[in-house]
Amino acid sequence: MRIGVIADTHGLLRPEVLAIFANVDHILHAGDIGGEDVIAALRDVAPVTFVAGNNDDADGTDVVRVTVRDCRVLLTHILPRPHEPAGRVVESLRAEPADFVIFGHSHLPHNEVIGGVCYFNPASAGPRRFDYPVSVGIIEGGRAQHVALDHRSVTALQSRMNQLR
Repeated sequence: MRIGVIADTHGLLRPEVLAIFANVDHILHAGDIGGEDVIAALRDVAPVTFVAGNNDDADGTDVVRVTVRDCRVLLTHILPRPHEPAGRVVESLRAEPADFVIFGHSHLPHNEVIGGVCYFNPASAGPRRFDYPVSVGIIEGGRAQHVALDHRSVTALQSRMNQLR
């Protein structure tokens, strides 16, 4: 089972994303989508579960739960930090465990296991911001990894990883 993970597209769906997600079983979008056309294009690839972000006429604090085969996911837009998640996230995890907490908003890549839960931010797949990477994620075999969408983002993923402490 392969799950594609994307966030912060802000209305831009790069062709590289569609190529990387070509063989995924499910796609998770962690908010700041930027229009239904992005979700529609992703649905042409695989089933999509998404949460609205603060730029999607929402406040970015919703929590959506999904289980894809045996992978339990909590999806939110604004976490804000893995070591200090928002109360709503902590409460949801107490009520129902998750294997992954997927989030967006910061445009910063994150991949860290805390208390047996993988906190994963794929970074932004939309318009480039500062020197941040443009990337998505893949969950496979119980592990998450980042996939850079361009050469410049390879180095940016390394330099910007796990800064949300």
